[in-house]
Amino acid sequence: MDVAHELLALLERFAAHAPLPKVRALRLPPPTPVTSIAGEFCAIELDDGSLGLSYVLLDESSRRLVAEGGDPSLGLEGADALAVARWFADQPGARRALGFAAVNALTRCLFDRAGFVPGPSGDSIGMLAPQASDHIGMIGLFPPLVKRIAKAGAQLTVVELRADLAGQRDGYRVTTDRNDLATCNKVISTSTLLLNGTLDAMLAACAQAQSFSVIGPGAGCLPDPLFARGVTLVGGTWITDREAFRAALATGSAWTAAAHKVAIRRDDYPGFEALIARL
Repeated sequence: MDVAHELLALLERFAAHAPLPKVRALRLPPPTPVTSIAGEFCAIELDDGSLGLSYVLLDESSRRLVAEGGDPSLGLEGADALAVARWFADQPGARRALGFAAVNALTRCLFDRAGFVPGPSGDSIGMLAPQASDHIGMIGLFPPLVKRIAKAGAQLTVVELRADLAGQRDGYRVTTDRNDLATCNKVISTSTLLLNGTLDAMLAACAQAQSFSVIGPGAGCLPDPLFARGVTLVGGTWITDREAFRAALATGSAWTAAAHKVAIRRDDYPGFEALIARL
């Protein structure tokens, strides 16, 4: 079973314990291009205030959804949140992205009901603590993080989908071949690999890695299926001020004041069974 279907199976079990909130609204970034990463994500908001994020510029259909300010035919307001979450497993394009946002919103709902709050992230690079002896793999280019890794003297290999970015750079190398990660002992990845379905393939390419971190605003799903596959840390965005977050998202502004970065380590996570037992 792939990650998407495993996540849905866990959420089905959550739904069996108590009624789940409906979808209150789809929150989209502004249609005009913005320079902030905040303008690249949408959110599904549930009736209880739970918010789940998803990258929404992955393909043409999702970019069109943003440009057009939403699609009334989706009928999201008042929709069954679990039904929308199923889009992550069985729909392409924009619907898959929205399904993932619903998965993340329902995960936040479960965490809140179970009284689970992830610990704060100690840094923005998946707690990799880069050393000069490390060969670090980066799946998806994180330009702000490259300098920090290079400063530590670590070897850095970046895997990107865009062939035009491939080549040697100042202090690191960009490649389109995931097999170039084979000798990495630490790996950090954007949560977009959950959306494009490449997690299993990337993990297989990083068989020698001692740590594998999945980070980003969209890394808000239940981590159990990821940890079972070899991911060691999931780092996402924990929204603390919903009203301020909605306002920031609508303008493409940074939501720093409305949320903070959190990290769930595989060794510290209580697990889905323990969370369900708390309900």
